[in-house]
Amino acid sequence: MSSATSATRATAREWTGLAVLALPCLVYAMDLTVLNLALPVLSRELQPSSAQLLWILDIYGFFVAGFLITMGTLGDRIGRRRLLLLGAAFFAGASALAALAHTAELLVAARALLGLAGATIAPSTMALIRNMFHDAGQRQFAIGIWIAAFSLGSAIGPLVGGVLLEFFHWGSVFWLNVPVMALTLVLGPRLLPEYRDPQAGRLDLASVVLSLAAVLLTIYGLKQLAEHGSALASWATTLLGLAVGALFLRRQGRIAYPLLDLRLFRHAPFCAALAAYGLTCLAMFGVYIFMTQYLQLVLELTPLAAGIATLPWALSFVVGSLAAPRLAARWPRARVIVVGLVAAALGFGLLAAGQGLWTLVPATVVMALGMAPVFTIGNEIIITTAPPERAGAASALSETASEFSGALGIALLGSAGMVVYRHGLGAGWPAGLERELLPAAGASLGGAVHLAEGLPAATAAALLQTAHASFTNALQAIALAGAVMVAGAAWLVARMLRGVDLSAAPQH
Repeated sequence: MSSATSATRATAREWTGLAVLALPCLVYAMDLTVLNLALPVLSRELQPSSAQLLWILDIYGFFVAGFLITMGTLGDRIGRRRLLLLGAAFFAGASALAALAHTAELLVAARALLGLAGATIAPSTMALIRNMFHDAGQRQFAIGIWIAAFSLGSAIGPLVGGVLLEFFHWGSVFWLNVPVMALTLVLGPRLLPEYRDPQAGRLDLASVVLSLAAVLLTIYGLKQLAEHGSALASWATTLLGLAVGALFLRRQGRIAYPLLDLRLFRHAPFCAALAAYGLTCLAMFGVYIFMTQYLQLVLELTPLAAGIATLPWALSFVVGSLAAPRLAARWPRARVIVVGLVAAALGFGLLAAGQGLWTLVPATVVMALGMAPVFTIGNEIIITTAPPERAGAASALSETASEFSGALGIALLGSAGMVVYRHGLGAGWPAGLERELLPAAGASLGGAVHLAEGLPAATAAALLQTAHASFTNALQAIALAGAVMVAGAAWLVARMLRGVDLSAAPQH
């Protein structure tokens, strides 16, 4: 192919449009983590059960994951810009509803609506970037900024949440979304081109229902198994979700216009990068839900101080993301990802081995530096190894893996950590304190702190000491599980990509 001419190179209009695309991506990713530091406040004000607390966090990711591929197909039919603008308006409205929620049930519903709206963002922005940037070098740089926006949003979510919670009501973490989406609605029609695939097929509603049902049933069943043990209903729900998922995959192989193109999974680099990305997100989000509570309720930092404590994590992620492409230019991309995963596993292990702020901060720095190549180079592999006409589907699958795995990490590792916490709390329950109060203290660490506020000083101190120790043990256990997962991902990538030419295009 000949070099690009000036007519095909992006102008200031396209680069400004890229900034417009990056803003909703940043907010969309930030909403996965911005609530973590608000958990103690939410526990005190809304008094959710432990199950409701987990649903408040993870239903956003579940709904994003369930609708991502659907929204990719819908954008092909009605136009990517139109879908993005509709999603931005919906996202702003759902954010206002979440900010005004006065019950746990209403907040769960609002988070579900946010997830539905958020699913319009990733596939729409990726398709528009490919349509706006025709020069290969410029498009690669634009995709890097797109990936950085998602990564940075996830990293700075706790810091932004900490700053807002220090001065405002917890609902402020949602009000922040409204002006960003409003700016997208104002500038989008002026700076973003419309893109519609003239060859796009019809939206298969049966596939939409099957994909969403498979995600929600499977995750709900796994949550119940982790939280309540091996109950028949929990197993039945999980198996039903897996069965629906099998029906969905079977249908995708038989219909003319599938939501999920199964041919993408024939390419080893695509599968390896997707698996590494998913496992890393699962471990990261599962640990993060405990880490943020540990900072506030065990180390007793203010929300702002806790947010500042996560700043080295965020900065290390930015540094790692910027350094990863340079490393990939000098060494094979598979090697960079494997070394990054090994470093991340060491970071998780450091967190599992110690306690206190002086262990947590270095551990998160090592974790972030190791995970950054997986997020940046892994996404680049996913996008570039897919055929050009399937890049939008590949992007949707990448985000599906991220959101689904992140939510699954919160559900599975979060529930498993609460089992460890409740077991330690019950074993060290203070003498003289009624056992009938154990369920309230065991629902969450915030519940134990709230209970201690109404007890005599000596009894309260004994309860808090036990609760803090139990929660620290839970954090260390989950960090150890994360280390095993990430190390397993390193082995998997090394095995799958041994001797594979990453520059080879997939064959169909």
